[in-house]
Amino acid sequence: SLRGSWRLCSGNGSVSLRAEVPGCVHTALLCQGLIQDPYYRFNDVAYRWISLDNWTYSRTFKTPFDIRKWQKVNLVFEGVDTVAQILLNNVTLGRTDNMFNRYSFDITSVIQEVNFVEVRFLSAISYAAEQSRCHKGYSIPPACPPPVQKGECHVNFIRKEQCSFSWDWGPSFPTQGIWKDVRIEAYNHFHLIYFSTTPLFVKSTQQWCLKVESIFDVVSSKPIAGLVTVNIPKLQTQQTFSVKLQPGEGSIVQLVNINKVKSATVEPWWPNGHGKQTGYNMTTTFTMETGCQIEKFSKVYFRTVELVQEPIPGSPGLSFYFKINGRPIFIKGSNWIPADSFQDRVTSDTLRLLLKSAADANMNALRVWGGGVYEQDEFYDICDEIGIMIWQDFMFACALYPTDQNYLESVRAEVSHQVRRLKSHPSIILWSGNNENEAAIASNWFSIPYPDIGVYIKDYVTLYVKNIREIVLCEDKSRPFVVSSPTNGLESVKEGWLSRDPYDTHYGDTHFYDYSNDCWNWTMYPKTRFASEYGFQSWPSFSTIEKVSSPEDWSYTSNFSLHRQHHEGGNIQMLQEIGRHFKLPQCPDPVKQFKDMIYLTQVMQAQCIKTETEFYRFSQSEIINGEGHTMGALYWQLNDIWQAPSWASLEYGGKWKLLHYFAQNFFAPLLPVAYEDKGMLHIYGVSDLHEDHKVTLRVTVHAWSSLEPVCTLAKEGVTVKAQSAVPIYKEPICDLLERCRNCTRTSCVITFCLVGEDGLQSPRNHYFLSSLKDAVGLEKTQLSASVSQQDDIYIFALQTTAIAPFVTLDVGSIKGRFSDNGFLMIEKKKMVAFYPWQPTSVEELESSLILTSLLDVV
Repeated sequence: SLRGSWRLCSGNGSVSLRAEVPGCVHTALLCQGLIQDPYYRFNDVAYRWISLDNWTYSRTFKTPFDIRKWQKVNLVFEGVDTVAQILLNNVTLGRTDNMFNRYSFDITSVIQEVNFVEVRFLSAISYAAEQSRCHKGYSIPPACPPPVQKGECHVNFIRKEQCSFSWDWGPSFPTQGIWKDVRIEAYNHFHLIYFSTTPLFVKSTQQWCLKVESIFDVVSSKPIAGLVTVNIPKLQTQQTFSVKLQPGEGSIVQLVNINKVKSATVEPWWPNGHGKQTGYNMTTTFTMETGCQIEKFSKVYFRTVELVQEPIPGSPGLSFYFKINGRPIFIKGSNWIPADSFQDRVTSDTLRLLLKSAADANMNALRVWGGGVYEQDEFYDICDEIGIMIWQDFMFACALYPTDQNYLESVRAEVSHQVRRLKSHPSIILWSGNNENEAAIASNWFSIPYPDIGVYIKDYVTLYVKNIREIVLCEDKSRPFVVSSPTNGLESVKEGWLSRDPYDTHYGDTHFYDYSNDCWNWTMYPKTRFASEYGFQSWPSFSTIEKVSSPEDWSYTSNFSLHRQHHEGGNIQMLQEIGRHFKLPQCPDPVKQFKDMIYLTQVMQAQCIKTETEFYRFSQSEIINGEGHTMGALYWQLNDIWQAPSWASLEYGGKWKLLHYFAQNFFAPLLPVAYEDKGMLHIYGVSDLHEDHKVTLRVTVHAWSSLEPVCTLAKEGVTVKAQSAVPIYKEPICDLLERCRNCTRTSCVITFCLVGEDGLQSPRNHYFLSSLKDAVGLEKTQLSASVSQQDDIYIFALQTTAIAPFVTLDVGSIKGRFSDNGFLMIEKKKMVAFYPWQPTSVEELESSLILTSLLDVV
């Protein structure tokens, strides 16, 4: 391995330092104290010079073996970011131009006992500009990002993380560096490059079988014969195959039939909330006539996936839902973006924390979005282990792309490398060609004159259909592929791969954003087959912002607050959304006002996305006016790349926003959902459980002015159907108010929950009958809390003197999460647990705790 310490030099040699590999220039400079935190204040712009320079990594190394004993020696880079010339002992081995590719250089004739290796980078910004300039025939839009993003141009001309040139939630840090492993490989006869396993269930025989694929580089000039033995002890399955490896690079495939008796007892891999994530240890031994043996240990999983697109009675169009192991699954989750601008800072702990937080919020899926990176192996390993299904985009987003020969060759290598690397993961349930590029052409985002559109359509089909799709279908027949998101699925295919309206609710998936209407009004949301993106922004906690700002920045209208907002008009949109339902903060103390604003943006975001997600969940079993059967809700977005306002529910560093706490409830396996239609209150019972359940619906009405309920109702013997959403209660609101001692819309609030046998219980849900700015009888409460320790967790005992909406516990930068947060407190006492992610103490928690409810905003 050539991991570890390298030399790093700027273009003219004026800056020279030690740098860690894997790594990048920015983190190396930071590590040596030559720059501040790149995320601090305005440093994204101040440090633009780093990305404009051409840096060189170099080091010497001794060859740890006798060169004469090996037929072939390679220098292998698992990832080079991005454009570089690779030299060994002053001989150019080759060039790299794709961050997502694996590069292997034959150094058999160049390697010596002591070697000098150099990786000479070219600025990604200058390379992208140059590539764009050389593309003579026609332009490939967009040329540059909107000015509000403070980004770089022509990112679509370089095979690099697309959001590294800026996005509407992230900074511009076009990194340079050796971002993944680099090593020397030496071998005789043959070498195993890729190894994968994909399960198949043979319906006719009701038997599992496993496709084992191995890709070798064979050095000898003659074929090599030998045996492959596959052993899965727990399934009493062992099979041996005779094989012949042909010279050069090639693959061999074995179909392993799982022992008939054991096949019936195979525990399949299930998504979170639907069963276990059972994996089986497998050993594959290659024993070749050359006397050489390779033993490969792997974990294999058994699961099937289908994307069902078929006619629905009473509805034009086609369904769009996933079946796992033959069972339809409602997809609940969010969208994943890169966890840092500097990938070398994304440790397995970072990934585990974020992914575990997704599972803890009852999510079963994430979409790895196409403007980031194909995630590291560890990411998919964790998803396999905790049951998070992955919708995997290829890395093309919100742009048109070139299709010249060199570009296509680079993309083809990228796609086959990534599919080979990832296809063994049961968590990946779908490949998707790009993010929003079908929509970009269909809606003509880039104002292309009508006569010219043909050439762009041709490029689109060439890239995603004739190249990417072709490779995916050839490499991996075990899971579905869609060309874009949003798309009309089979309807898009029928219309020549580009539909007239990719946002059509009758087909495929939709992305939906609307910041100008009332987000509490469910009728504004599309009754789509599958909602793969939707969302609202909020600000991260003050403790998160504080780390990268100075006191003069702490106001909603400061230069810093404007600088950090990369979505045009975003800060004003949040104010408008808040203003519909809440009183805006007027505190004369600017810092208190800023903190109040942050709190309200989080309350607003949580309440908006709650309303929208509940709408998608209660639409799963019905067709109304030809629309419905919604089978997926992935809000935008799960995580943050830096400390800034964004659509995320997890802040940079992993702290849960109120939205994430709300998600834990609105994605609960059993949930009552209320909505109002023409003066009628409807309550649905939504269930992801595999069996029908008899439950009691408990509805409570409170006047805002009292902790004692005005009236309660218990409806017993309600059947909540397995994996569906069924209406369980309805009543005209005026009757309900009258029944409850002359409540009015502004003076009362409704809460409700489902209670079943054996401790089965839904979270308690709420329904507001008016905007909270109009609420009558709400009083400022005295909130207090005492903290105690129980084993590894801490218990916060809360007390209130009056009803308190959106009660929020915040312990600053102490890492951890609460069991519940942002709740409506309608009883005098409530216990909330805190799960720490690092050691803390009762004293530390007590001194850090800030309790806030809606009436603390002044």
